Amino acid sequence: MLRERAFAAVYDAMLGPAERVFLAERRAQLVGEASGSVLEIGAGTGLNLEHYRLAEHLVAAEPSEAMRAKLAPKAGTCAVPVEFIAAGADDLPYPDAHFDTVVSTLVLCTVPKLPAALAEVFRVLRPGGELRFLEHVRGVGSLAEWQDRWLPLWKWFGVGCHPNRDTEAAIRAGGFEVEEIEHWDAPGPIGIVRPQIQGVARRPAG
Repeated sequence: MLRERAFAAVYDAMLGPAERVFLAERRAQLVGEASGSVLEIGAGTGLNLEHYRLAEHLVAAEPSEAMRAKLAPKAGTCAVPVEFIAAGADDLPYPDAHFDTVVSTLVLCTVPKLPAALAEVFRVLRPGGELRFLEHVRGVGSLAEWQDRWLPLWKWFGVGCHPNRDTEAAIRAGGFEVEEIEHWDAPGPIGIVRPQIQGVARRPAG
């Protein structure tokens, strides 16, 4: 799809200012602590790869061919063994309880069916395993109203991005126990793609 290829082509440049100001540091905090057998869903253009340091093995899943074309050349920036697969978060080709950690950064806004994606993440995580997430979420008051109004256009521009998803509530509804969460608002002119959450949720051990 032409629009998907165009979005992938400008994605790194579009996020560049945010990466320099706050996102790269946030990624390093979140991804740097991912350990064991790790799955990253929606790996995009590979902006997280350089931040992995504790994983024994990393699987980077990305359904978009255009994004994967940007992702694979960054394998050399990753300090841990990495494997790339063409798979979406709602259809993961792995058995139950396969991974110790799943990483999601700025991707749960784009999955077509959020509950289905979180159910798959829950399934492939071992009991006690972690979901480490960094996402933009639904605002409150007038911001939420604007997110709802702009949704159709923003989904087209962002190739499926939903600015108005209550992702925290969806994670909790998916059976995860949220152990750490930070609510914050990114600096700079980011419009309706705010506020943000960052944290760790766990598949219950029992």
